[in-house]
Amino acid sequence: MSGNVDAPLALLAELTHRCPLQCPYCSNPLELDRARDELDTDDWRRVLDEAADLGALQVHFSGGEPTARRDLGELVRHASRAGLYTNLITSAVMLDEARIALLAAAGLDHVQISFQDVDEAAGDRVAGYPTAQRLKREAAGLVREAGLPLTVNAVVHRQNLARLAAMIERVVELGAGRLEVAHVQYYGWALHNRGAFLPTRNQLDQATEIVEAARVRLKGRLVIDYVVPDYHAKFPKACMDGWGRRFLNVTPSGKVLPCHAAETLPGFHFPSVRQASLGDIWRESEAFNRFRGTAWMPEPCRSCERREIDWGGCRCQAFALTGKAAATDPVCVLSPDHSVLDAAISEAEAPSPNFVYRRIGGRPTGDRAAHVPLPAEG
Repeated sequence: MSGNVDAPLALLAELTHRCPLQCPYCSNPLELDRARDELDTDDWRRVLDEAADLGALQVHFSGGEPTARRDLGELVRHASRAGLYTNLITSAVMLDEARIALLAAAGLDHVQISFQDVDEAAGDRVAGYPTAQRLKREAAGLVREAGLPLTVNAVVHRQNLARLAAMIERVVELGAGRLEVAHVQYYGWALHNRGAFLPTRNQLDQATEIVEAARVRLKGRLVIDYVVPDYHAKFPKACMDGWGRRFLNVTPSGKVLPCHAAETLPGFHFPSVRQASLGDIWRESEAFNRFRGTAWMPEPCRSCERREIDWGGCRCQAFALTGKAAATDPVCVLSPDHSVLDAAISEAEAPSPNFVYRRIGGRPTGDRAAHVPLPAEG
């Protein structure tokens, strides 16, 4: 199959799993990579070169918190010189004027900052970090002063949807050119905390009305993307635009994945850039080829007219809900497993449980929002 594989569009470079925030909806795996296991600067430079040689057009520097890497500026500079469009996906709480100026001088093209809420106390509680929302606002202003394009990622869920309209107004005030209203997607820590975040159908419908009205009112001023929670959809989304079709993800320790949650799937060996080139992994590895295309699909996907629209949906979601990675995504109304969603959706009507915060080295319970120092590098 390798001869028919197109070049990827983008590389998601997860530089580190270290992060000062503890968001309980984080898409990182429950078992987080330690700093000692991270790829070093030379490894990442080679990965960036190989991504450009493979035909990728973009690199998204992510984490954890990518600004925890002291070599971020050097990696941005190297990617820019390799011809890659560079995007920084950041919590922004570690950004200051000097760091932003350094990154801009290195060739950074775009910054994406996530916000937890327009209510600072509620947002800081979710982040597990006092003052996080204030620091994010200040960083957003510095990004715009530096002349860099800004996207705001507003993560929404049952505990903040009542303030969605105010969140949109805040984004306009920040001067962002793009807003992604992103309902929590249930992978990693978010799946572990699903009962605390999944909205009711009524909440979702109200949110959709607010977004559609804002799109009309702010047309020409703000581009608004909208990502709904799969559990309330009729058909699944084309996860990563199809397994192994457009995107690849390199973890902090060097594993190459078709999506950020793929390590949850059993029976896979995901190759590492420490042992193989990015090109060979993309084209030849069994892990990338297993769910590529449509030949692997069961019915009803195989004969469905949507098979090259949603590509069978999300493999990680199929496994999480059915225990079968090759099953039709049960979000689809045509799936024989569609009824498994009933129990999950019922959680949206129940009282919200306490958060299990995202932390390296354990899965503590409780609804605490104490500041935890960033683990040291090395």
